[in-house]
Amino acid sequence: QVQLVESGGGLVQAGGSLRLSCAASGNTLRLRAMGWHRQAPGNQRELVAYITSDGSTQYADSAKGRFAISIDNDTHTAYLQMNNLKSEDTAVYYCKAETHWKEYSGEYLENHWGQGTQVTVSS
Repeated sequence: QVQLVESGGGLVQAGGSLRLSCAASGNTLRLRAMGWHRQAPGNQRELVAYITSDGSTQYADSAKGRFAISIDNDTHTAYLQMNNLKSEDTAVYYCKAETHWKEYSGEYLENHWGQGTQVTVSS
């Protein structure tokens, strides 16, 4: 199992910045990727940014040019630097970790979620 602890959410004015952190613990040897999703009231949870352990990244169109995801493989911590925040970025942000392993019976992939951290951007 992998446990995730998020931090860094809060209230910020439009145009401001926040940095979210997500620390993974437990069976981190199987960790292959981490990412951030968000969910605003009345909306479905959506991908914001994603990074693999070798540094490959993926961003939602709304995040490109404003957000940057990074990972510290030594501490198993993922970061999401969010700049030029907009009111539409207001949501609960959830960290997600993917673990992958092989056994004689086959390959396995498991998703793990953090508890979520609130980001509120005032206009």
